[in-house]
Amino acid sequence: MIENGNDAPAVLLLDDNAIQAATRQAILKRAGYFAIAALNPKRTLEQFQKNEFPAVVRAVITDHIMPGMSGSDFVRELRKTHPHLPVMVISGMEEAQVEYAGLNVEFLVKPVPPDELLARLRGLLAEDALGAA
Repeated sequence: MIENGNDAPAVLLLDDNAIQAATRQAILKRAGYFAIAALNPKRTLEQFQKNEFPAVVRAVITDHIMPGMSGSDFVRELRKTHPHLPVMVISGMEEAQVEYAGLNVEFLVKPVPPDELLARLRGLLAEDALGAA
């Protein structure tokens, strides 16, 4: 796996709703991130295991409700191989936050304005950089 050419942090967007994924991808790209959209949580875990992404993923933004696997199940599986990767969960169900207890995620309730999304992402990446230093 390589770093992307322009040093923009790569962010993986996981959402089974292609419109939501494309919207967030556009927001992140405009803000200078290398945004990778994914629609299937099981396939995304396989891609992590096989290092199939076009750049080193520095953060994940995932939805909570997805067919075949919830966001919390996805994060539990991801944590087995990537225990410290910054993860943000965006859900319309505030009560779902309890499913992420102990998983070290940033939980946001929809709707999330673009400015808030970007601010929270910057915060996650800054915390990760501090933790790695």
